[in-house]
Amino acid sequence: MPEQTTRRIPVRSLFRTIFAAAAAVTCGSVAFTPQPVYGQAAEPKTAEQVFQNITQLKGTPADQVMPAMNFISASLGVDCAFCHVQGKPEADDKPQKKTAREMMAMQAMINKESFRGQRQVTCYSCHRGSARPVSMPPITESDAPPKAAAPTTPPPASTATVDSIIEKYVTAVGGAEAMRQVSTRVMKGVIIAGGVATAIDVITKAPNKRITITHNASMTDGHPNDSLTAFDGKAGWMGNTGRPARDMSGPESEASSLDAEFALPLRLKEIFPQLRRGRPEEILGMQCEVLNGSGPGRPTVRLYFDTKSGVLVRMVRYAETPLGRSPTQIDYTDYRAIGSVKIPFQWTLSRTNGRFTIHINEGTENVPVDDAKFAKPM
Repeated sequence: MPEQTTRRIPVRSLFRTIFAAAAAVTCGSVAFTPQPVYGQAAEPKTAEQVFQNITQLKGTPADQVMPAMNFISASLGVDCAFCHVQGKPEADDKPQKKTAREMMAMQAMINKESFRGQRQVTCYSCHRGSARPVSMPPITESDAPPKAAAPTTPPPASTATVDSIIEKYVTAVGGAEAMRQVSTRVMKGVIIAGGVATAIDVITKAPNKRITITHNASMTDGHPNDSLTAFDGKAGWMGNTGRPARDMSGPESEASSLDAEFALPLRLKEIFPQLRRGRPEEILGMQCEVLNGSGPGRPTVRLYFDTKSGVLVRMVRYAETPLGRSPTQIDYTDYRAIGSVKIPFQWTLSRTNGRFTIHINEGTENVPVDDAKFAKPM
């Protein structure tokens, strides 16, 4: 694409535009019908082919609409009702909806004309979790002198390489040969969300099959209403027992495929052909080596490895939306051995719209597991 001439927008004009549209809102420029079922094999549809009354997001893949709406929601700290009419989401009755469309157009224009089309300015750049962006710095409210920032000590220089970081990770969890001797794991534990713990089974099979079964207390037609999330080795699906399952959208399936990697330490360089070192960082009181990874059909990730133990303690993966990158952070703790291989017995997944923790209580390896266990119910 030919290089575009960069034109800076006057600051006063930009703030006037933002302030005039301070109510930029959750569900942006779209009204929607009930969430469609996305099929991995189906021809991709555009937003206007699936949702009603699309204007600003015309031409956007349909499976990117809801991630874009979630991005706006998190950026402004509001919900869909801020912009949409309850029970009539396609309506244009609320002025906030018009404002949201104007803001999305303004964001696209700023990035096109000032950043050569790169998505540098997003809803969050100005809103920072508030429906009304702040245009002025805060006033001084105390006679006390300004508190000086605590001096920061830069992390010690590191001579680690991508290969040495991965080798240390492999060794820390038990070694390559030990990992190759394991083909399945069946684990039981709890998933904690909103302070409520629910029993969960996590079943995995090499090289990349995974299903989680959350045993909900509710019943449907006298049968358990378990929640199922799975990756069958090629695509992801979600559902509840006794109901039709749905295929995951493309971005959802990509993320699920990464979660399903049975021997991640051995596969990192294959999964992410572009793997490079980042600056060392401190995470949860631990000094960490950082690797940045990307690859075809995979979400871009940042991987954090404890410099002492060598294990992976955090993964942040980034999903692209039409309005900006949306992060998902997974923190891994409580590494223990099942047989001769160590795995995290607890992980916490945090998104912009919520979080949950899975804690494993027990697990066994090399239990026979039929591939049909991971297949989407017909």
